[in-house]
Amino acid sequence: MENDSLEFVQTFLDDTLFLLPEDQKNIAQSLVGTREVQDTHPGNEADSKPADLKIDRVVPSPITEEISSGPAFEPIQVKGNFTKGILVLHEESSLNPDVMDMLVKMLNACGHSMTEVGLLAAESLENRSMEDFQALNAHVVLKFGRVKHPINHLPINPYEIHTEGETEYLFADALTSISEDKNLKRQLWAALQLLFNLSTGPK
Repeated sequence: MENDSLEFVQTFLDDTLFLLPEDQKNIAQSLVGTREVQDTHPGNEADSKPADLKIDRVVPSPITEEISSGPAFEPIQVKGNFTKGILVLHEESSLNPDVMDMLVKMLNACGHSMTEVGLLAAESLENRSMEDFQALNAHVVLKFGRVKHPINHLPINPYEIHTEGETEYLFADALTSISEDKNLKRQLWAALQLLFNLSTGPK
């Protein structure tokens, strides 16, 4: 009978069973291990309590950052048709007729018309990034005179051809200065011949 459970014994007895205090203590001690297992079960009330949430910092979403950065600059505007990607970047705000005539004659002698060229004053590049400039997708860049722009950081010597990616660069003096100096005209013409493959002479 000692090995039978209480429920099994009750099937043979009509009267209610009463446990002595000593028996209750023994039963309680024998169930200690079972209670510990129940306490550590994932479904236990202690484990089901929600943990305290702490927010250390708020990370802005990419959309928020994009809005807060402000509107992007408008694309750089180039004068002319710019059909062949030849960009003339000049120091002067505008080119007087004599200077323009010299430029047209030199480009025509190289086999290019003004419809293939884009004109850009240096002041239009101020506060613009190199990425903005590269977005023009110019294949040939002729820079005449001083320009406040990161393009000056390119390792280019005056009147020498420099290739950067798919773009060829030629830096020279200001067009106004070249128009007034025969030696500068000769230097520019020699460099243009090399740039447009009209001469095989030394650089």
